[in-house]
Amino acid sequence: MPRNDERPTSTSSREDPGSDGESSSERCDNMTSTSVLECCHESSDCSSKHCTPSSSPPKTLTLDEVMESATDLSTLSLAHEIIVNHNFHLEPDHIPQDSLWKAVRDNVHKAFWDILESELNGDPPEYGQAIRLLEEIRETLLSFLNPGANRMRTQIMEAIDIDLIRQQSDNDAVDIQGIASYIITTMGKLCAPVRVEEIKKLRESTDNIVTMFREIFRVLDLMKLDDINLTIDSLRPVLQRQSVEYERAKFQSILEKTPSALDHTTSWIKSALEELLSATIPTEQPNNQSKGQQGRPGPFQVLNAAFLHILTWDYQKSPPLPETWMTDEIRLREIQWKLQQCQAVNEVLLIVYSTIGSPIQGLPSLSDHLKRTASVLLDGMHSPKFNIEEALVGISAQICCELNKSLTERNYPALTSALQATLTGQICSITQKDNPIRTLVEDRVQQYFMMLICDPKPQAKLEHVPAGLTAIKPELALLGAKFISLVNYNRIVYGPFYADIIRKLMFSSSSPAGNPPQDTAQESVTS
Repeated sequence: MPRNDERPTSTSSREDPGSDGESSSERCDNMTSTSVLECCHESSDCSSKHCTPSSSPPKTLTLDEVMESATDLSTLSLAHEIIVNHNFHLEPDHIPQDSLWKAVRDNVHKAFWDILESELNGDPPEYGQAIRLLEEIRETLLSFLNPGANRMRTQIMEAIDIDLIRQQSDNDAVDIQGIASYIITTMGKLCAPVRVEEIKKLRESTDNIVTMFREIFRVLDLMKLDDINLTIDSLRPVLQRQSVEYERAKFQSILEKTPSALDHTTSWIKSALEELLSATIPTEQPNNQSKGQQGRPGPFQVLNAAFLHILTWDYQKSPPLPETWMTDEIRLREIQWKLQQCQAVNEVLLIVYSTIGSPIQGLPSLSDHLKRTASVLLDGMHSPKFNIEEALVGISAQICCELNKSLTERNYPALTSALQATLTGQICSITQKDNPIRTLVEDRVQQYFMMLICDPKPQAKLEHVPAGLTAIKPELALLGAKFISLVNYNRIVYGPFYADIIRKLMFSSSSPAGNPPQDTAQESVTS
């Protein structure tokens, strides 16, 4: 199974698209919008009927269709999480102690168990509630069995014979303690090794029968989670082998039920295309139109630019993420948060070394110490409650103290008050978007990630960081590996959809004015 920094692959697509040694930028010059579609098909070697994306004209959806699409999306998200996150598993619910939900739940549970206790302690005892519990326990135990475990299934059915227990209850002859003991023994045979201690505590319990049943249900809930997680682990290799085909087919199913399921994706790619057009194609006179056409971006260039936009997506102000990226939103946010922190740390260090100069050059231990100081104080800077200005003031004060200590130890004069004030002002100024140091760092980080996106073998280039980013080289390499894994996997799964969108956008944008394409589907994509 893949590590977090590796993309899962299907058996039919072990290599990234374009891994023949020719860079994406070179292919851009040679490929048309039609050939990118063919390349995406060949890269995944898909033979299923879902290879070619298709959509229907807009239509009114029924509630059932909406619910079915939501179910498909939920299934796709779960499958994707299992595939890309080998640590994914379900955990027991942890409700905050002071929450209203916990108070309500605890009161309802207490009332239930109090009723059971009053029934069993009655004279004569009432077993109606207890029998319903036993029936639920029996069904839970049976659910843990493999299809061929007929012998144990028969034993459980005979030991917890509900009809027999009802007859015994009429004569006050139910051996409730014996049944509970059998249930605990059977749980011990069916539980995962991690629950052995829990079963041991159940066996040693000397509490009353109601408390014992309550603990039995608690451990059964844990066993249910273990069973689900075991199923997830067994499904993961199968999903990884068929991941590309499965996710593409599932998304195609969503698209067929919800034709607008690629609207945000289309807008995202269209924005990248328009940005490239405005940057590469000068305003041309009608009689010089052919010259302008030569500068048009190729399909791979458009898609790579769109991928780079994902790295800096503004989740507060921008439209929602493209539909094809929804399943990776949490991972993308985490990469973005960590990258922003690394950039800020790098900006601080560049300011410190450019301001102080030679007295602190060539001291790796000092550099590492300053880096750790800035990183710790900037941790969590993505939080809405984080005060970046206050944090930078604190970083400046701490760095000045560390610099003075290092300088005096090596017989250099300490920083003057004026120099400390200058250093603090420059560090705090990185909150301004037009700050030259911030602009420089952000531009070079963008260059680094674009290099990885365009390179057919990005893993070999992870350590090739641009000048000025050496201080955060390990962090950049780690984030680069994570991001490019997501990009390459996303490119393979959704390549046919992207190719279809780019073909329609470029065909539409290249059509003469007043001569729109005749294909209504193309018009709906670009509208």
